[in-house]
Formats: sequence, C-alpha cells, structure tokens
Amino acid sequence: MIDFKANLTDRLDTHKAPFHAADADAARAAIARLENMDGAHWAAVWSDAADPFETRGKEREAAGDTGAARDAYFAAYGLLHVGRFPTPNHPAKLENYHRSVTNYRAAGRYFSPPVEPIEVPFAGKPGEGSHVIFYVRRPKAPAPLPVIVRMGGIDTWKEDRHDINERILAAGFASINVDMPGVGEAPVLGSLDAERSFCRYSIGSQRSRISMRSGSSSSACRTAATGRPSSPTCMRPFVRRRQLGGGIDQFFTPAWIERSKSAGSYLMDLAPARARSVGGTTYEEYIERVAGFSLVEQGLLDRRIRRCSW
Repeated sequence: MIDFKANLTDRLDTHKAPFHAADADAARAAIARLENMDGAHWAAVWSDAADPFETRGKEREAAGDTGAARDAYFAAYGLLHVGRFPTPNHPAKLENYHRSVTNYRAAGRYFSPPVEPIEVPFAGKPGEGSHVIFYVRRPKAPAPLPVIVRMGGIDTWKEDRHDINERILAAGFASINVDMPGVGEAPVLGSLDAERSFCRYSIGSQRSRISMRSGSSSSACRTAATGRPSSPTCMRPFVRRRQLGGGIDQFFTPAWIERSKSAGSYLMDLAPARARSVGGTTYEEYIERVAGFSLVEQGLLDRRIRRCSW
C-alpha cells in the first residue's frame, strides 16, 4: 500500500493522469485516506473529496459569483474524474462519472469561451444511442476560425485535459471534443464500423483537423480512409507519431496485448478499461473482439487518405 500511495503522490506532484484537474490539497488528503484500490472504496474517497467543492459551486452560483462557482465546480469535476478513473467498472465509479460530467458542464458555462454541449442526432443500430454529444468552444472572431476536433483514449474522455483545450484556443482555433467509441457518452462501442458515429457538425469553418490520442488513433485513420468524399466538411487527421500512440496494427494482436497488459506506466485496471471499450470485461473478451481491428489487415493504410483543401 505504501508503494501505491507513493505512486499516486508522484503522479499528483508531476501532474500526471488522473490528476490533471484535481485540487492538489484535496487530492493529497484523499490519497492519505485510501486503504486499497477496491472500486467501492476508491469511488467513495474521491466522492467525499469532491462534495465540498460541489456544494460551494452551487452556493456561489446562487449568489451570482460565477467566477468562484466555475472554480468550485471544476475542482469537483477534477476529483470525481479521479474517482471514476480509469474506467467506471463499479456502480459507484459510474456514479462519480455522471457527477463529473454534471460538474464539468456547470463549470463550462463560465469558461471563456463557454462550453456548448451539442447533441447531434445519430441513427444508431438497435441498442445503440441516438445522438452524438460534442463539446464546442468557439472564440468570438470576425471570421470563422479553423477547428481542432479532439478525442482522447480509453481513460481520457471529452471532459478531460482542459489544459490542452486552453492551448488550442490560445493558438487561434475553435475546439470540438467528442468521446471515442466505447467510452463516456459515445453512442457506439468500439467496432470495425464505429466511425459511422462521427457524424458531421459544422460550426462554419472549412478548415478542420482531428487530433486523436492513444486508443482513438485508429479511429482517426479509419475515419480519414473511409469518409465520404462528398461530405461538406472534410476532416483529415492531424497525425504525428508522438501524439498518436495507439492502435494501428500489432496493437491488436494477442502477443502485443499480452506483453502490454502489465504496463508499469498505467495506474490500474488496464484490462477492464480496454475491455469495456468494446463491451467486454476481461482480456480474453478484449482479444476476441478486437481481432480484425488492424488497419493493415483491413487494407485501410493502402488507401489514399482524402485531404482537405487548405
């Protein structure tokens, strides 16, 4: 347990996942309270840590102090994010996730520019969702801004990495965040045709790039290779090796999955996090369900990726 707490403290001190948005003092106190990594206990400790901030957010909002409300709601979100991390594979962690979304959106109302949750209808298959949720932030500008569409991986979802969004906005882009298939509020699980859920939403810009990290990187390539050339807004992936560290080919082979399942860089629950993205719970189910996901086996890397006009 000492090593576990030391690992968490090091992550907190060095601003690593899952502490990118966590209040440092509250997180340190919560780490001290942790006795184990059991889902119920983990969720309860981080939920308790978030409670005072959530209460303060509501109080300051009612008083009209929107700046203090924003900061309190965002702090609550950050702690609840830790409490559902890396994946809500326990009912209490799932409840933390839902609360984290509520607090993030409450804080986002007072960001500059604010977060606009947009629901775009999606005609899913039976049992799938009926809409895709985008978070849009668009600075005021005399002309439409270029857009970066950002998607995370199996543990970092559309609410997460506010710091990256701030840098995107500061660089002169509008931003759109969306969940990769199989996580968060995505309407579909990870599958060979999950990119059909990336419905097109226009905010008036003809210049768009997709930045996808880790587990969502294969979706970027698949979207680029299979997107309809007649679509009104073409989006090509912003591909850099140092950004896209996820699945292309061997990532989906049983041998690589076996070698990587005890990755020391991962906090905990790597197997459940991977498996949940494709509707499973175990590594055996994950291996079975990602068979054929290789972009090489599908021939997608041999296609000419359609490019936007810049």
